[in-house]
Amino acid sequence: MDLRKIKKLIELVEESKVVELEVSSGDESIRISMKSSAAPVSQTAQPIGVVPQGPAASPATSSDTGAVEKAPMAGVFYAAPSPDAEPFVALGQTVSAGDVLCIIESMKMMNEIVAKQSGTVAKILVGNGEAVSTGMPLFAIS
Repeated sequence: MDLRKIKKLIELVEESKVVELEVSSGDESIRISMKSSAAPVSQTAQPIGVVPQGPAASPATSSDTGAVEKAPMAGVFYAAPSPDAEPFVALGQTVSAGDVLCIIESMKMMNEIVAKQSGTVAKILVGNGEAVSTGMPLFAIS
């Protein structure tokens, strides 16, 4: 396994607060375990010191806005396919299940994140270029 890939995996584990990660590819495998000297952190805790850069600053729950689209992986959130392109979705835009909402860059791979249900984009909870962790709310769809 390439040393750069191993370093990137370590960075992702540190950013996402995952305690242990095991990756296998063919006959190669790697296990990364993080020891914590601090008290255990619950999986629903948000990273400390991250200030949302997006239009909305408060997290949404499914009860007040319909549904919340969450990050399926840790990485960097991008609202558009390139820096000079229009965002995939805008506040108030109607989306259908399967429509691309954003991209999350993880391990140098661009992963399209699609809507799981149809509705209207009620809130955009993450700013462009912001680091996200697995399970972090990205969009509120009503």
